[in-house]
Amino acid sequence: MQRRKPQQIARELALLSLSQLPVNPKKLDKLQDEQLVSKLVLGAVRTLTTEVQDTLNNAAAELQRSNDRLLTSQTRASDLNTARTMLQEAVTYTQTAINQLGTAVDFPELIQLANQDREVRNYAKEIVITVDENRAVIDKIISQALVDWQVTRLAQIDRDILQISVAEMEFMGVHTSIAINEAVELAKRYSGDEGHRFINGVLRRVTEQKKTA
Repeated sequence: MQRRKPQQIARELALLSLSQLPVNPKKLDKLQDEQLVSKLVLGAVRTLTTEVQDTLNNAAAELQRSNDRLLTSQTRASDLNTARTMLQEAVTYTQTAINQLGTAVDFPELIQLANQDREVRNYAKEIVITVDENRAVIDKIISQALVDWQVTRLAQIDRDILQISVAEMEFMGVHTSIAINEAVELAKRYSGDEGHRFINGVLRRVTEQKKTA
């Protein structure tokens, strides 16, 4: 892991643990530092495990569909093109899973920094609590920036990235360009091949809507 700022590390930890934390994240305030880090890291491991498994399952499904199409094909060009598209989707899913697994190499250092740096722990906790307390407003802002899409239909990791970025811009005083850049970097690490472009596009529309509001 290259040298990163405490807030960047905290942001990643918050992202990976966000969907796995207790129903009431405010309880994190009452935890001792060691307990807090343990909760965040456990949530992060569960999230990454789930994301990798889901991505590999998608890859396997696309491979099976491609294989089935080829077996039943009458060698028509349309059948071959469809099978080729399915195969490409499987490759994309597999590459995403490999990228996600690659981030696991950084976990030992991430855990060490979370244990040693109070700023990392506090900022990760602040993000999680801010998202939870303002989720309805945050999701409304995201929904307004989505084109023919719904927040509930987003991949979990993409939704969490967007929620964190909007929370930082709207409630935590982070400059929009910084929040967007950091969200894009997270998407490059944890989302699909087109994920970071999608995230960037949605957040750009969020800032445009703020200007016209």
